[in-house]
Amino acid sequence: MSRIGLKVIEIPEGVEIKNENNFVTVKGPKGTLARQLHEDMTISIDGNELAVARPSDIKLHKALHGTTRSLIANMVEGVHKGFEKSLEIQGVGYRAAMQGTKLVLNAGYSHQVEIEQPEGIEIEVPANTKIVVKGIDKQLVGAIAADIRAVRKPEPYKGKGIRYADEYVRRKEGKTAK
Repeated sequence: MSRIGLKVIEIPEGVEIKNENNFVTVKGPKGTLARQLHEDMTISIDGNELAVARPSDIKLHKALHGTTRSLIANMVEGVHKGFEKSLEIQGVGYRAAMQGTKLVLNAGYSHQVEIEQPEGIEIEVPANTKIVVKGIDKQLVGAIAADIRAVRKPEPYKGKGIRYADEYVRRKEGKTAK
């Protein structure tokens, strides 16, 4: 049994959901998200609750059951509250700044790395060593945060690089002189 798939999604006040042939549109105070979901899943809206059901217990339907429910739940949470990922920069001379809609990173290279802010995503730099990525699409927020982190991943010897705010970097011991 899919424990996640069986959970009912509570639709908060101010969020509107439309379902037409499993093309789900979620409209809320922060924006609108739309997604085509698998045609075998049954999506039923009853008042302020949404439930996802599967037609059979074959492996494909079991896998799609929890996934479909999670995708819809993330859409509802995104248009209601939004998502946010925080990153930290550690290292001498490493810093970030916003220039218009571009994030400019000095990450120890001979050049500055520029990352364009995509549609629907807001990148903030509250301090020159902190970056906050905000948006309503959980998948896009995570992808942009991962792209920023990939510019200079944290290395295990000195811990320099760009990391998530809650990330723990295991440190290694360096070489020792005899």
